[in-house]
Amino acid sequence: MYDYAINRRWSDQYLPEVKRIVGAQLLQAAPDDLDMKHATDLLTLDARDMRIAARIRRPGFADRYPYEFTIRSSVPSGAETELAKIVNGYADWMFYGHAAPDGSLASWWLIDLRAFRAALIRRAHGSLSSGEVWNRDGSSFRWFDIRSFPSQPPLVVAASAFPAAGLRRTP
Repeated sequence: MYDYAINRRWSDQYLPEVKRIVGAQLLQAAPDDLDMKHATDLLTLDARDMRIAARIRRPGFADRYPYEFTIRSSVPSGAETELAKIVNGYADWMFYGHAAPDGSLASWWLIDLRAFRAALIRRAHGSLSSGEVWNRDGSSFRWFDIRSFPSQPPLVVAASAFPAAGLRRTP
């Protein structure tokens, strides 16, 4: 049976690292004029609040599925899932990380969910590589191949590293 509390406790151990990584993407150095005249050293990327989903995969998946990210698409209870919430417009970005056996993050992507939704809307005009995987507990995940998304708008805001040519790390 899908156990939200157990999975939440496990993934929450990574939140300090996720906050450090995402925070670095949201802040930028202020221009000299703002620094000199308005005591402003840092600016946020966007003036409105940013809602960020976070998903951490357990160790071992990064090597097996280096180009894929997954989003829970069903649970036995029939409750609304992450995929439904994202498709319905909730969350702006998704931090998608792979845990390493030592408890650190092995790799990660910061995905722009507005670009994700745009690609889903335009799916009829292109081919997104995706599929459904069922777990023993009756829940399922939809996987998406990051390489199959259009280059515009960019899906990836930032990443720890990309395993192949054609995918570039955003500074």
